[in-house]
Amino acid sequence: QVQLVESGGGLVQPGGSLRLSCAASGSIFGINFVGWYRQAPGNERELVAAFTSSGSTNYADSVKGRFTISRDRAKNTMYLQMNSLKPEDTAVYYCKAQKGGGYYNYWGQGTQVTVSS
Repeated sequence: QVQLVESGGGLVQPGGSLRLSCAASGSIFGINFVGWYRQAPGNERELVAAFTSSGSTNYADSVKGRFTISRDRAKNTMYLQMNSLKPEDTAVYYCKAQKGGGYYNYWGQGTQVTVSS
């Protein structure tokens, strides 16, 4: 079993910054971090930032230039640095990982990000 735990969410003013963390534990040998997703009330879950199969990064157009995804394999942790936050970024943010070439998929419990003055 693999467990993913997100942290770092909270309430920030427009223009502020947050760094989200996703820590993996359990049977983590061979685990690959996929990326970050978010979901606002009434909306479908959408991809925010992800690692490609070649190790490059992809970002949603709405966050390009503001968000940065990274990972620390030694710490079994993935991060999302969020700068210049906007009210439209308000959502629950989830991390996703996989094993076995995508045969096994894992989700964290989510962390709330609220951008408001």
